[in-house]
Amino acid sequence: MKIVVLVKEVPDTYGDRKLNLETGLADRDAGERVLDEIGERSLEVALSYADANAGTEVVVLSMAPEASAATIRKGLAMGAASAVQVVDDALVGADLGLTAEVLAAAVKRTGFDLVITGNQSTDGSGGVIGAMIAEHVGVPHATALSAVEIGETQVSGTRATDAGNARVTAPLPAVISITEALPDARFPNFKGIMAAKKKPFETLSLSDLGVDAGVETTARSIMTAVSEKPPRSAGVKIVDEGDAGEKLAAYLIENRLA
Repeated sequence: MKIVVLVKEVPDTYGDRKLNLETGLADRDAGERVLDEIGERSLEVALSYADANAGTEVVVLSMAPEASAATIRKGLAMGAASAVQVVDDALVGADLGLTAEVLAAAVKRTGFDLVITGNQSTDGSGGVIGAMIAEHVGVPHATALSAVEIGETQVSGTRATDAGNARVTAPLPAVISITEALPDARFPNFKGIMAAKKKPFETLSLSDLGVDAGVETTARSIMTAVSEKPPRSAGVKIVDEGDAGEKLAAYLIENRLA
């Protein structure tokens, strides 16, 4: 069994998040950059299966700038056997369509029985990459799973719906995405961190994958305008002088909140 896990470096959710007003892109140097938690949980699903099934190969795959290599190596320290990073200047500001196309090409080049990804990243929150990759590589997909069972010939799981829980199954090879309902990821130990330095780490470019990032082949998004978020205005403070209830009611009515 070969499991490819998609991971992504994102700005730390506990730090500042800013846009570059010249490019309209996230300013990734405004704060600390970390491995997205949902990607770590995806990796935990794969590693838990590998722990119980000898012969399972887990590969972490990411499309990220060259400087993100150290972050991606955390996946190796956690227990993945190898890593693949797609690096190319033409991918700066890539939209969902180009991202899915590139990752799908990397997945096919790497080979897989199962691809696991998070349902959405904390910096983009598109929520469609898993399904788009499955369409590109021509395999079934099961998205937003809150429970996962991997078998020799199929993968099953539970998806929460408005009406309850739905049980879904897909034959392998397949692509799945998981939610934060899955367990937290394990912490890398010292042995894993040292071993990660010797594990295979392949860096690929668009030419290696045969992908054209230009608009000639695929529609691309265009940023038309960008502006800084306006400062938050001061709120209304109600002092209780025996009539706070009346003041609060009047405020709610005035602002059509009641």
